[in-house]
Amino acid sequence: MNKIKRVQPLPCGRLFVEMADGRCGEFDVKPYMRSVFFSALMDETYFKQVRLVFRGIGWPNGQDLGPDTIADELVETETAA
Repeated sequence: MNKIKRVQPLPCGRLFVEMADGRCGEFDVKPYMRSVFFSALMDETYFKQVRLVFRGIGWPNGQDLGPDTIADELVETETAA
């Protein structure tokens, strides 16, 4: 199982993510924000509170995403944000 090594919030509900396997890129959180559980992430101030949690990422009120989900939907880039 992979893990997230670094996460950085970007504008418009996106995150820059660096995976332990060396891949890095952008992950779009907007599709998840449609659910009640993730709707708090629409608040940009709250969204920016993203942090590493275990092998994935999460926010203070318990919203989280695992590394497999992120790896599957990661749009890879050549350089870090």
